[in-house]
Order: sequence, then C-alpha cells, then structure tokens
Amino acid sequence: MVQGKRKSGAPTKRSKSRTKDRTPRTWKQRLQRFTIWGLIACLVMAVLGAAGFFIAYRSIDIPDPNADFLTETTQVYYSDGKGQLGQFAVQKRDSIDYDEMPQYVKDAVVAAENQTFWTDNGLDPKGILRAAFSNAQGNATQGASTITQQYVKILYLTQERTWKRKIKEAILSLKVKNQLKKQEVLEGYLNTIYFGRGAYGIQAAAQAWFAKDAKDLNLKQSAALAAIINNPNRLDPDNGEEATEQLLGRYQYVLDSMEKMDTAPAGEVSQARESLPKFPKIKESAQYGGQRGHALTMVRQELERLGFSDQEINGGGLQVTTTFTRKAMTAAAEGVAEQRPEGFGPKQLHVAVASVEPGTGAVRGFYGGQDYLQSQINWAVAGGQAGSTFKPFALASGIESGFELKDTFDGNSPYELPGGGRPIENQGDNSYGRVNLIKATEDSINTAYIDMTLAMPDGPNQIIATANAMGIPPKEAANPAYGIPTSSPGLEPNTGVALGSQTVSPINMANGYATIANRGVAADAYIIEKVVDRDGVVRYTHKVATHEALPEGISDDVGYALQQVVRSGSGTAALGLDRPAGGKTGTATNGAGEVSSAWFVGYTPQLATAVMYVRGKGNEQLKDWLPSYFGGAYPAETWTAVMTRALEGEEVEELPPAAYVKGEAPTDGHEYVPPPPPPPKKPKKPKETKTPEAPSTPQPPPPPPPTTQVPVPTEPPPTPTFPTGPPTQPTFGNPGNGNNPRVRR
Repeated sequence: MVQGKRKSGAPTKRSKSRTKDRTPRTWKQRLQRFTIWGLIACLVMAVLGAAGFFIAYRSIDIPDPNADFLTETTQVYYSDGKGQLGQFAVQKRDSIDYDEMPQYVKDAVVAAENQTFWTDNGLDPKGILRAAFSNAQGNATQGASTITQQYVKILYLTQERTWKRKIKEAILSLKVKNQLKKQEVLEGYLNTIYFGRGAYGIQAAAQAWFAKDAKDLNLKQSAALAAIINNPNRLDPDNGEEATEQLLGRYQYVLDSMEKMDTAPAGEVSQARESLPKFPKIKESAQYGGQRGHALTMVRQELERLGFSDQEINGGGLQVTTTFTRKAMTAAAEGVAEQRPEGFGPKQLHVAVASVEPGTGAVRGFYGGQDYLQSQINWAVAGGQAGSTFKPFALASGIESGFELKDTFDGNSPYELPGGGRPIENQGDNSYGRVNLIKATEDSINTAYIDMTLAMPDGPNQIIATANAMGIPPKEAANPAYGIPTSSPGLEPNTGVALGSQTVSPINMANGYATIANRGVAADAYIIEKVVDRDGVVRYTHKVATHEALPEGISDDVGYALQQVVRSGSGTAALGLDRPAGGKTGTATNGAGEVSSAWFVGYTPQLATAVMYVRGKGNEQLKDWLPSYFGGAYPAETWTAVMTRALEGEEVEELPPAAYVKGEAPTDGHEYVPPPPPPPKKPKKPKETKTPEAPSTPQPPPPPPPTTQVPVPTEPPPTPTFPTGPPTQPTFGNPGNGNNPRVRR
C-alpha cells in the first residue's frame, strides 16, 4: 500500500479516539444550547414581526367616516330562503360637525363610555389581549374599552373573531391615536355609533328618539342617548317595563358620572335623575306594518341571543333565513280575522296564535294580536294565564307516577282541600262523582285533577318537571335557556298548578303540545334556520336537538284523552277541521276572580297550534264582556279556521290509539270499580186473548232482559269502554254548544 493512502471508509486511529473520548452533554449544557437558539429564534421573529407591523402600519389607512363608512342592509327571509319577510335598517345617518354637537352630549358619552378619554393614550393593551383571548376561546364577545378603540371597531363592521382582525384593529387604533386629535376622534365616534332604531350618529338618533335636531338636546335627553349606546335594543323603553327600568338604571349612572367629572351641575343632575326624559311617539316605518314588525323584532332578539351585535344586525349585510312559512303566517292572520267577534277590535281584544312543527320545534306561523304599528306587544310571546290547557302536562305526570287512564278520582264540587284553604270548584259547580282520567280531561273536571295532584308524591313539583321536559320553560330561564320567551312567570309548585294560573306564551304552549303530537319526543322552539354574512360565510345553522320527554306509551295515553276532548268533550268545535286531532280548552281567572283568558290548544301529526284570547293589559275580565268566554267557543273556532288553512293540501294523518300503560298507583283508593248492573225488570204477563171459534194456543214466555255491565279493558282495545261517571248521568245538549256546562273549561 502506498504510504499516506488508506482504503476508503476505513477509520483512522485518531477518529476512533475522538469517537471514543466524546462525552455526552449534561442537561445544563443542553438547556444552555436550547436557550441560545431560542433567543436567536425570538430575535428573528421579533425582527420579522416588527417589519410586518411596520408594513401593515404603512399599508392600513384611516377610513374617512363620511365617505368610507358604509352599511349593508340585513335581509330576512321566509323558510324557503327566497321570499323576503323584511329587512333591518336602511341606514339613517346625517353627519354633523363637532361644534354643532351640544356639550351635554359630548360629556354624557365620555362619562358613559370612557371617563379617561381626554387624558388616556386611546389604547388599552390589556383590554385588547383580554378580549382577543376570550373571543378566541368562544366566550361572550368582549368589546373595546376606549372610545378610540370603539370608533375603530365601528369602521370595521365585521364581527370576525380572529387574531388577524384584532391585530388590524390594534394597528388602526394606534394610527388613529397618533394622527387624530381627541376632538376629531369624538366627532367621528358620535357620527358613526349606533343608537338603535336604525339610527347611526347623534343627529339621526336625536330624530329617531326625540324628533328633534341634535343641537337642541337637553341634559336628560343627552344622558338617555349616552345610556342607550350600551345596548340600543335591550334599553328601548318601547320593549316594556323591564327595558324601561334597565334604561333608568343606566341613565342614572351616566348622570352620576357626569356630576363626578364636574361636567354637569349637581343641582341639575339631582333633578334630572328622578325620571327618564319623555320619549315622544315616533311613527314606525311602514315596512314594519302588519305582523312583519313582530316577526322582525323576534328575529332581532334571537340574533342578539346568538351573539350578533346591533351594528352587525343593522348594517352587516346578513342573510337570515327564518322558520316562518308564508302559508302558516297567512293562515294565522286570516283565521283570526274570520272568527273575531264583530265589534271587538284589536285594541281591546287580543287574539294570539302560534303554530309549531312537531319533531323540530320550528315556529311556522304566529299572529301577535294586532298590527305592529298600533302596538308593539306580541301576544304570541307575551302570553297569558294558561288555564286548563295546562292539564295535559299534569295528566302526563300522573301517568308517569303510576296512575292509569282507568283510575278514578273525585269529580264532585266543591273539593275541600286538606288543611283548609279555598275549596276548588268545577265550572258551574257541577259534580260528576268518581271519574277516570279520560272523563276528567274530556270535561275538564278541576276537582279530579286536584285529587290526582294530591295523590301523587310531591305532585306539584312533578307536574312542573314534566311540563319543563315537554317544552314549557320554568319560572326563571334555565341554563341553557329554551323557549320563546325563556320563562313562564308564576309557574310555581302549588296545589292548583294543573289549573293554570301561570303565564305561558302561545308559542311555548304549542311546542308543549307538539311533544304529544310527536309521541313524547320534544324539541326546543326556534325561529332562525341559518345566518350567512355579506362575504357568504355561514355564521349560524340551527341543529335540531330532540330528547324523550315522555315514554311513547304515556304520550299516546295523554293524546288519546285529548282526542276525546275533540270528539265528545269541551272542544267539539275542532271537529270542523275534519281531521284526527287532539286538543284542550282552557279558561283562567285572575286574583280578583275574573276570567282573564280563554284558550284552545290542539294538534295533528303535522302541526300544533295554540290560540289565546285576552283583553286589555292581558288579565282583564272576559266574562259578561265577550259574548262567550269559554275556550270551546271562539278560541276553538279560531283554531279550526287557522288549522284548516295551514293544513290545506296536506295528507290526512291518523293519531295513535291509547296504549293503556299499566302502572302501580302511588296511593290507594283510585282503582277502577265498575258500577253495579241495573236490576232486571219484571217481565209483564202477556194479555190473554179469547177466540170463541178455536181454543187458544199456549205462547212461550218472553226471554228475560239481558243484564248490562261495563267491561274493564285488559290489553289495549281499539275503543275504551270505561264508565264516564256515576251510574246515573245527566244528559247534556250538543257538547259544542256554549250553553253546555261541559264546554265551560
């Protein structure tokens, strides 16, 4: 081998020595090495970040609010996604100069939104990071904390919750802070901020709320508008007493802050804070006429609940598809008009209708009681005392606890409550003897339902729990909330809960009955199917979530009892639908003992509809005012008219028969006992006839009359043969007639 040359790949002694002598690094050395490279990487990223920030800072321009601030109208559609139901906020905006804005407005807005506005640097870095992290995690949307940041956010209407948007907002905030004077920022803010009622900027707001120019606003009006900025829809006093109280609290906070900042004299503040300014009646836009205004109000409230901001709803160019169908909406309006008693206009007599699709909870149609331009109260949402339409929830709960349809209860009137208290009476103080649950439901016998409630373990609470599961919201909104609205005031566990003193909306009542129509499977009521933003991005899609509220057999038994109400009980007016249907009549009395509501709620397999009649403020006397106040009269006739139109062209579907669920009664004394057979009549002796021509032929005696006994059902027969009362029952006239005592519930 030539000296100095080696075979390829052959290790030298030196290389072997190096390999052998190399020792592994300690963890401290590895940590030091990692730290050095980490610092180098951070430095590189910082340089790149600074370069990127510099480029972004140079490329992002401050928009001109008078030229570049644009909004796009939000469109609302029927369930087909094509027919237009309405739209939100064709923008009302009229910019004015800083000097034209009254000082009270400037001071009130600063006191309400950013008390350090005149001295801070316009940015709140901690607030930006806090909001970014919160929004990125899907929590409630957090807004900007300074007026400068709010102004920047207004110029970008998109509510996109991304780091990209937050960085862009931060850069623009910094640029605004560096390039604009405080007066210019406040002027731009007051010319672009949304004040509700479709008004952007202080000039449009002054017109929309007080029918005057901004320059003429006084202290009270300025403070009120500054308070409204916080939540323009929720703080609109037109939305009722609760909204007015919330606005008053915010308004007083603004005034107190102005006094603290020495921008309003203490004497004037003390006098102003006693009450809100007077809000003149502002004529609503014609586009809100009829039921459209009620529908759009419901949609707006639901969009807000889903997390969309007022500014986005009014100017974000959203495409909103609702659950409403033109057919069901028209059916509700025409059905009410057809059956409304002559001479009783909508200002005093409020007729509300709601139709819900079983299995999905989709609200297909409603009628709010009157034209939205006449009154903004939507009675399909506001509701009234439920009366006996609440009994099916009690019936379901009773069967769940172990009772059966054949079990009997005390139907006599009055019913003395154990431990005292006001006795319970049936309508007309009629007594029925021992009655089974079918008879108790068919003729709406109050005393039998009280007897059943008391016979159940913790009956009132059980009934409420069953009603909640079937779609009736609790007294206070649940978490998560459900229902429209999300609460049922007065739904408390008292002995008479089945008789319906609580306030329930027709929408929620229709959804509760839809659970029976769907054989015990419940779904939450809803009105929005899909929301798409102006960039075509789907922001929301409703997913139907169902749950078993009742076992199928129990639901079928409840449904069978409700079918008897229509066939031969207090709701025979619904026979005019000429389809299999179940339903329940109801009237309620207020604290003064006056009849405060009349209802009929019923269903077919395809649709559940509730009809409610109330007067005045919703709890005033119907008896001796309306020609007939029974649920089996006008409400049932209205229901029939609405459902006939809504189901026109739909296939006639059958309802399931009774399952006759077997149970073990929680208490004794309610077993079915057949009545004794009537005593046989003594046969009359046949008269003897004499014929002189021929002897008479002996005739055989007539057979004895058969005895009758009502059989007890064993396994489900197609038609029940339970006794419906004591051995001797009075005979009434046509059960659909208002003069029939059986109709009077």
